[in-house]
Amino acid sequence: MTAEKQTARINRTFCVAPMMEWTDRHCRYFHRIISQNAVLYTEMVTTGALIHGDRERFLQYNPQEHPLALQLGGSNPADLTTCTQMAEDFGYDEVNLNVGCPSDRVQNNMIGACLMAHPQLVAECLEKMQSAVGIPVTVKHRLGIDDMDSYEELHHFVSIVRESGCKTFIIHARKAILQGLSPKENRDIPPLKYDWVYQIKQAFPDLEILINGGIKTLEESHEHLQQVDGVMIGREAYHNPYMMAEVDALYNPDAQTQSRLEIIEQMYPYIEEQLQQGCYLGYITRHLLGLFHAQPGGRQFRRYLSENAHKSGAGVDVLKQAVAKVAAI
Repeated sequence: MTAEKQTARINRTFCVAPMMEWTDRHCRYFHRIISQNAVLYTEMVTTGALIHGDRERFLQYNPQEHPLALQLGGSNPADLTTCTQMAEDFGYDEVNLNVGCPSDRVQNNMIGACLMAHPQLVAECLEKMQSAVGIPVTVKHRLGIDDMDSYEELHHFVSIVRESGCKTFIIHARKAILQGLSPKENRDIPPLKYDWVYQIKQAFPDLEILINGGIKTLEESHEHLQQVDGVMIGREAYHNPYMMAEVDALYNPDAQTQSRLEIIEQMYPYIEEQLQQGCYLGYITRHLLGLFHAQPGGRQFRRYLSENAHKSGAGVDVLKQAVAKVAAI
């Protein structure tokens, strides 16, 4: 089966962005309970980590996480191809190439946003990755970098990269400033230009275009979906995960919305299982801290978990006691 045919199997109307140190397997399991349809992405994994490191640890996931994409960082076509094949062998539904991360560490290894200055290399990487597997290979990138920040340069980048056969472009609607701004500042300071992403969709109607950056609500998502094919939300989905409770209605108007308590109750068996395997409670519950965001008792919930989940021997009762802080109000 060709990658193009398989692409149609993944409905990317709503995606949760890959976020370093956040979207690990515990976070993704939690997000999957909240939404059955959102496409979930791993943290970025470098090709070197997979080829020379503990690939089992980096690629491990729970079968319930599907649809699930692995995001790769790298710029060597052969290495990226090898890692894309690993992803397919492990059962991932998609591989995404990171052309958006602005950190110094990845720049020095020719990873991330700096690749926007090398569209031919990006196209070569994507072409070889796609030729090796039957799952979709996609790309996530910025509007531009540094002084390469005109719409014409963005259009040129997309026009070159699409020649690889890549059909899905996830565009963070900000440029990246590689010298002088931290990765955190690069998520806030460069201005959002959603209209440029809309223009790319109009210029390349055959491509699947997803928009990312600064989107906080499903109402905003609906507005973007009038112009593009999908939305990707990062920090808001992490800090306020219950905003995803109605995501499935984007796919099915009759989808049922779960309560916060119903969601957290489904986490208990998973947590018990992970604790038996030697996982620490805090590794999992750190992803749950925002579930009661802006709710009565939400602050007490966060405080109790933060103060107790890291303690030696902490079990699922700690989470239940934290939930009681909310339920009692």
